Amino acid sequence: MSEIISGIAASAGIAIAKAFLLENPELEIVKKTVENTDQEINRFQQAVDKAKTELAAIKDRAFAELGEDKAAIFAAHLLVLDDPELIDTVKQKIENEKANAESAMDEISSMFITMFEQMDNEYMKERAADIRDVSKRVLSHLLDVKFATPASISEEVIIIAEDLTPSDTAQLNRQFVKGFATDIGGRTSHSAIMSRSMEIPAVVGTKSITSQVENGVTVIIDGLGGKVIIDPSDDVVKEYQEKQESYARQKAEWAKLVNEATTSEDGHHAELAANIGTPADVQGVLENGGEGVGLYRTEFLYMGRDQLPTEEEQYNAYKEVLVKMGEKPVVIRTLDIGGDKELPYLDLPKEMNPFLGFRAIRLCLEEQDMFRTQLRALLRASAHGNLKIMFPMIATLDEFRSAKGILLEEKEKLKAEGTEVSDSIEIGIMVEIPSTAVMADIFAKEVDFFSIGTNDLIQYTMAADRMNEQVSYLYQPYSPAILRLVKMVIDAAHKEGKWAGMCGEMAGDPIAIPILLGLGLDEFSMSATSILPARSQIAKLSKEKIESSLDQILNMSTTAEVEAFVKENF
Repeated sequence: MSEIISGIAASAGIAIAKAFLLENPELEIVKKTVENTDQEINRFQQAVDKAKTELAAIKDRAFAELGEDKAAIFAAHLLVLDDPELIDTVKQKIENEKANAESAMDEISSMFITMFEQMDNEYMKERAADIRDVSKRVLSHLLDVKFATPASISEEVIIIAEDLTPSDTAQLNRQFVKGFATDIGGRTSHSAIMSRSMEIPAVVGTKSITSQVENGVTVIIDGLGGKVIIDPSDDVVKEYQEKQESYARQKAEWAKLVNEATTSEDGHHAELAANIGTPADVQGVLENGGEGVGLYRTEFLYMGRDQLPTEEEQYNAYKEVLVKMGEKPVVIRTLDIGGDKELPYLDLPKEMNPFLGFRAIRLCLEEQDMFRTQLRALLRASAHGNLKIMFPMIATLDEFRSAKGILLEEKEKLKAEGTEVSDSIEIGIMVEIPSTAVMADIFAKEVDFFSIGTNDLIQYTMAADRMNEQVSYLYQPYSPAILRLVKMVIDAAHKEGKWAGMCGEMAGDPIAIPILLGLGLDEFSMSATSILPARSQIAKLSKEKIESSLDQILNMSTTAEVEAFVKENF
């Protein structure tokens, strides 16, 4: 009898194959006292060096097969093994307490893992996964334990694991690994992100898949519905083979739209852009028919390193994106870091509520040397493409004026130096604070564009931390309250002849897309792989028909009513 387990749909697609349990042996750590601490420290360093050699090889493979941004994960792992906070603390423990290397490494790494896991931020929680991955690798060398590796798989399988570490995922051979399912993880975990870039169907966060599947049993991964079917009947296999073929046909149909404009059934045009984190992501934008970059998150330039990126490093990264995108618009967001996203080399204050704290534009206006370096790099790069600059987390008009003032000062300095700078750079803001949405009519007189950051706008409007599972039911993109705020922003922009975009998850949401089209959103920015499905959906929608229902939608009482209405009518 087949069994169905639900989880989180992390990567779209259907996969049918035999289960391969990726189980690693338990690392038994026995605490011992050592007499020769120098010898023990040397043994520890040798294990660290072996781990570094392995990671360097994995990084090179990831770079060759997956691109620069995925290889950066392993660059970060190598930095962990060079981090004195971790490595020197282990050595001190060996020396001061005469502890054996295994127990010292286990205790110190566990302390760091617990610290990161308790942070209310998905990015920081992923740092815990990095440290766990790296420490297990070092411990395996100290204990002389061989770990299972996906690289050795030579038949078609579906991997079943508690979790897939980044190094596991990077070693997946797409010829043989048809999909995977894990006990833990979410849509933003490393394994989920990498599975999407590799187009391997995946379901994560099932809680119990490893205890319910035996090696060799046929398994179906439904990466569209977030389900794993164990030991399916012949009829169920046939049903999913048909779904697999249907999805392949659907993808082939979407692929035909790569070079098409995004136009509704009644002739209304919208721009479909992509959110990116590194220059390497541009290839995916172009392959999926992106009409621009609606959000380039520059903070990834600042992460996984031990000092601020130089002006030249930033200039080269921004220039690369602009050149690759040609005449297509590229919206680059200035540094959005601080509070919940720490940089080890910036001595930022510890905060009780980092989401509402010293971050983004607030940090940049205080740390002006850092801000001016980024702005100079952006301005220099503007000569190579269609650049638009966006300031994040703007709460007051004074903040926008101050940021714009600094930008214009740096522009004049560069021109005085004889540096070429574009004279057609649009300057806009992210609308992610409710007060800014309410005052959009005032902001619209001074900004060139708005980009609505719904991820934060929703959590601030609903007073619900989107990382907190206990209040996750309040993360409601279709709430009439959110839709009214979105309408205010779009209407305010249009009244002043400006454009309004959206770069939050909501922009690629099939339920939200019809409403946003009806509200007149000009630019939808989403993950690159969502562009073609969205283009296909918009082509079948009538903007005028949706507009005639807007009053009814905006006056509904609940999210559920809005969702049901959209599903039934559009």
